[in-house]
Amino acid sequence: MQTILKGRKKEVVIDTNGPVVIIGECINPTRRKKLVTTLQEGNFQYVLELADIQIKAGADVLDVNVGFPGVDDVKLLAETVKVIQDRFDIPLCLDSPNPKAIEAALKVAVGKCLINSVNGEEKSMIALLHIAKEYCAAIIGLAMDDDGITHDPQQRLAVAEKILARAMKAGIREEDVIIDPLAMAISADPGACMITLDTIKLIHQKLGLNITLGSSNISFGLPDREVLNSAFMSLAILNGLTCPIANPEKITAAVRATELILGRDDYAVRFVEHFQGSGN
Repeated sequence: MQTILKGRKKEVVIDTNGPVVIIGECINPTRRKKLVTTLQEGNFQYVLELADIQIKAGADVLDVNVGFPGVDDVKLLAETVKVIQDRFDIPLCLDSPNPKAIEAALKVAVGKCLINSVNGEEKSMIALLHIAKEYCAAIIGLAMDDDGITHDPQQRLAVAEKILARAMKAGIREEDVIIDPLAMAISADPGACMITLDTIKLIHQKLGLNITLGSSNISFGLPDREVLNSAFMSLAILNGLTCPIANPEKITAAVRATELILGRDDYAVRFVEHFQGSGN
């Protein structure tokens, strides 16, 4: 299964047969006070710096989130998308809980974007699926619905199946639905990671769709987060993860190493290129 995203000219293929595509997570005001401050001032220089750093570190797609209290995200998300795409030719993942902001950004975006995200709640599917169809965007479907987040991998699979069915009914192609099985903090629930890994395996086996997740979620509140995130990333890729949302500076090495170990990187080409490019 291939999900194709596009920038101005660049095309990125997310393929269930690999290689792993990294969606850079860093353009997000959460825990980045400088980003909030600069965006409030209408200064996009820091956004462009974050984009440049992530691309050089291995990001294939950039997640763009400009949400913070008091922001006019309808206006700001569209402006940010235009600024990024004027400078960089890279596909974008539009990240907002506001359907109006998503639509405004899609109106000015070039290429084919990814929407982050729709979930199995009725209001979410009604609000976003027709927008994705109208602008030929791919979507991320979160494995949660009106009943919240279940701890049962089979039930998470059922939510993914519901989102897929509704998306296809709305005219969205099967390959343009990427599922997020939800990664939760292991500090709060010792079984959280195994639930996610089992869900990834089920979605991979039963639906054959591309799979994403926020890779750093599992380590929240714990020391040495990069060690935990890297270990989890490797296991998730083994089970079917294809396009994690992550900080490429911290996760690309683990991704390249995992693909090499799994026999997905002939003659270690991608592994060597990564370390030659990073100067390590």
